[in-house]
Amino acid sequence: MERPRQVAVVDAPFTSPAQALDAYPPRTLWSDVWRRYCRHRLAMVSTIVMLLLSVATLIGPVVYPVPIDDIDFAVKLTGPSRAHPFGTDDLGQDLLARILYGGRISMAVGLVAMLIAILLGMVIGALAGFFGGVFDSILMRLTDLFLSLPQLPLLLLVVFLFRDRMRHAFGPELGIFMLIVCVIGGLRWMQPARLVRASFLALKEKEFVEAARCVGVPNTWLIVRHILPNALSPVIVSATLGVGSAILAESSISFLGLGFPPDMPTWGRILSDAKDYLDLAPHWALFPGLMIFLAVISINYIGDGLRDALDPRKIL
Repeated sequence: MERPRQVAVVDAPFTSPAQALDAYPPRTLWSDVWRRYCRHRLAMVSTIVMLLLSVATLIGPVVYPVPIDDIDFAVKLTGPSRAHPFGTDDLGQDLLARILYGGRISMAVGLVAMLIAILLGMVIGALAGFFGGVFDSILMRLTDLFLSLPQLPLLLLVVFLFRDRMRHAFGPELGIFMLIVCVIGGLRWMQPARLVRASFLALKEKEFVEAARCVGVPNTWLIVRHILPNALSPVIVSATLGVGSAILAESSISFLGLGFPPDMPTWGRILSDAKDYLDLAPHWALFPGLMIFLAVISINYIGDGLRDALDPRKIL
């Protein structure tokens, strides 16, 4: 007589739905965004590069405490060496120390200028998209006017006309910084404004907005609390891409000699000083140009990763 088979009874891993929820917490919007972002390899590599650049510019002058204005003609125009890892300029000043110091200024200009552009664009786009009608027409025609202007010549003209006044009013360093970030930010708000307006035109007809109107929510609270948070995804992507453009704009101004004074070694200013010595000291232009290249391309890939991660059509 054949013995009956013994069936192994496997205990259930969870004894209640509460334990199952604790073991597998519900997915959230930002956790899904982070998963999608981590799958974008170039974005992750660019994030690491950008973090390294930020840490280097913030704490680099502390770790590498070489003065940026020490002059030593005995070692001028020397290439990379143990004493000077990035070489020296025509005055014998250490290029690594100047690049680390100038990175703070260049990246600060990019961040602050784009913050001004995003805030201005969000206000104009929100007002145009929410109220519509004549208000929308006037603001959008103003946006078209700014889009038609040649930005770099206008940027150079404004800096040239007002830099002496800003220097006398706020000092040579703070005055030029305020002028440059205000001009760059004031000429780059049009794309965020159009993105916010398009999002507002679509969102203000949704059911949750109509429900908020029915319970008497005022327009200001409706814009700030209900519609604007749902319109931030394209704005975030535009902001990340705009930081790289702002860094390039500041570098262009400094390269043309209309930016910060020579004692403030931004990456663009270092490139401007190196243009006459490309045949004698190519390292002088190579390293600041490499920093600009790494910062801009990293920010662009981070923007691409955020665009894919914030796309609701993407499936994990």
